[in-house]
Amino acid sequence: MFTVSDSIHIHAPIERCFLLSTSIELVEQVLEMRPVEGSFRKTAGLVVEGDRIEWRGWVFGLPQVHESLITRYERPAFFQDAMARGRFKRFQHDHRFTEIDGHTLVVDKVKFSLPLGRPGKVVARWVMVPHIAALLRRRVILLKHVAESTEWKRYLPEEVAEASR
Repeated sequence: MFTVSDSIHIHAPIERCFLLSTSIELVEQVLEMRPVEGSFRKTAGLVVEGDRIEWRGWVFGLPQVHESLITRYERPAFFQDAMARGRFKRFQHDHRFTEIDGHTLVVDKVKFSLPLGRPGKVVARWVMVPHIAALLRRRVILLKHVAESTEWKRYLPEEVAEASR
């Protein structure tokens, strides 16, 4: 099992940071994949517990399918998505939010393993760990930029946007 984590301090309310993290449109900007429609799958908006999102795209020149299930949702402090289907043996992404003096500490942690035993471990360590670390870094930097500017209003419904000022 491999673990990759990143964190960032954001000068914005915890509720805004949490909700932006659940935005499919914002996540789509970081991933090299897009959500696809299907029965019981969400393709836009904000995710909540029980939602499924199927992502498809090309990563490392290979077609990829990754279906995520939102397995825990404790607004505004924590949510978790786990792989329901895809190329990983196991994949779990924890999103934690802590309010500190009116600002928000965001901590993302991904735990994963690959199939294929020893060869899978070699690929995980030398290819996937750096790749996932770069994705997490891009994600938290984008989240900080959007949350600290007026751009956050593009991603949150108007009633939610008003409540998270």
